[in-house]
Amino acid sequence: MKSIEQKALFIMFGGTGDLAQRKLYPALFNLYKRGYLKENFAVIGTARRPWTDDYYHEIIENAIDGLTDDTAQAKAFASHFYYQSHNVNDTSHYQTLKDLAEKLDAKYALEGNRIYYLAMSPRFFGTICDHLKSQGILTDHGYNRVIVEKPFGHDYASAKALNDEIAQTFPEHDVFRIDHYLGKEMVQNILSVRFANSMFNAMWNNRYISNIQITLSEALGVEERAGYYETAGALRDMVQNHILQIVTLLTMNAPVSYSAEDIAREKINALKSLKVYSPKEVKENFVRGQYGASKDQIAYRDEDQVAKDSLTETFVAGKLEVNNMDFAGVPIYIRTGKRMKTKATRIDVVFKQMPTVVFDDKLKHDVLTINIDPNPGISMQLNMKKPGQGFEIETANIGYQLTDEQKAGVPEAYERLILNALRGETLNFARWDELSYSWKFLDAIREAWDAENLSDDAFPNYVCGTMGPKAADKLLAKDGNHWEYEG
Repeated sequence: MKSIEQKALFIMFGGTGDLAQRKLYPALFNLYKRGYLKENFAVIGTARRPWTDDYYHEIIENAIDGLTDDTAQAKAFASHFYYQSHNVNDTSHYQTLKDLAEKLDAKYALEGNRIYYLAMSPRFFGTICDHLKSQGILTDHGYNRVIVEKPFGHDYASAKALNDEIAQTFPEHDVFRIDHYLGKEMVQNILSVRFANSMFNAMWNNRYISNIQITLSEALGVEERAGYYETAGALRDMVQNHILQIVTLLTMNAPVSYSAEDIAREKINALKSLKVYSPKEVKENFVRGQYGASKDQIAYRDEDQVAKDSLTETFVAGKLEVNNMDFAGVPIYIRTGKRMKTKATRIDVVFKQMPTVVFDDKLKHDVLTINIDPNPGISMQLNMKKPGQGFEIETANIGYQLTDEQKAGVPEAYERLILNALRGETLNFARWDELSYSWKFLDAIREAWDAENLSDDAFPNYVCGTMGPKAADKLLAKDGNHWEYEG
């Protein structure tokens, strides 16, 4: 796609934070290198810290260190950044912010285009949006778009309250809720695999698919996020957003067109088709876990900011049921966890084995694997004749994997999504209807777990460096299935 320059002022609330330095500033720099941002852009970083512009420029240059050997280019990029010490609760600070924004709008000929990036605690979202409107920071020409980070609430009620606060200032089409998994190359490939190939298009239903497995395993622990993780857990941190978004792409019906409106409509229908479990069904279909110590790693309860008797789950596995014509009876198995054997994100679509009298061997299922991370690609496990005399059957993998050159050309998720927001493209962002249905599904699980009153010795129940608790394997075994990915 041609690199058409985008003109905009970014106002980064939480501009000194870890997310901004690790993800947002490198993403903006990559857009700068590719020509999507040139001379007509500016960034205001805001936070409580009393930084100067010069010190802020040092932070920016450090954040993009390793992305360029051109010192002049790095300094030219950083020169577009301005810092304002800001208390989001202080109305007077918004007047200072407005004055700076108008000055930069004129200096860089930004035509009133503004993106407000809320990279801070959601409890401030309503306050910020209210002040942006009441203090006249929103422009009456160009566009005003807001990007919000997760967590978007901690249940349906809080998510709705948060959405209602934002909606007082920004209409739905100007709200961009970031889920960085939707910016990943192979997640974006799911629809092309399904609908651009007649073979898969014809077979993507309960007549041919035995089950679908989604694995998001992480080798790291909670690291510096322990304080947040204690209030969230794996269910809210990973299932409500990343996993359910992948589930919708795998189970949605074909859209009328490849447009944001048509795809969102089908994603919402897919979420509405998920069976919401009763407490008894939750117990039968969901497993939770917490990692314990290994020889080289400490237990979750020994992490900083974690209670010694914490019952927060660091692992979730579940069986989802989709009540629509194409997927009724097809179990969707999901799992995600910290301190697992490997870091990997993948989808395994297991096809039914057709009855045959031709071969004596017990044939294995055909399996389509979509590798999202760390080695993006797609492969198909097929039954093939073993080379040589005789007619023995063995499995073979036929696949495609991105080359190093292709990987270098693929935009990082945040880079892709920020460009989408600049262009006003909502396709790769979650809409409120999607979030509302996902929270309702999730709340039923959380409420059932909260009512269980686990004993302190229920956790830990898996060791660091494994693929989770044994109960996750039994979840599939009782259906006669097994996890295709063993780590």
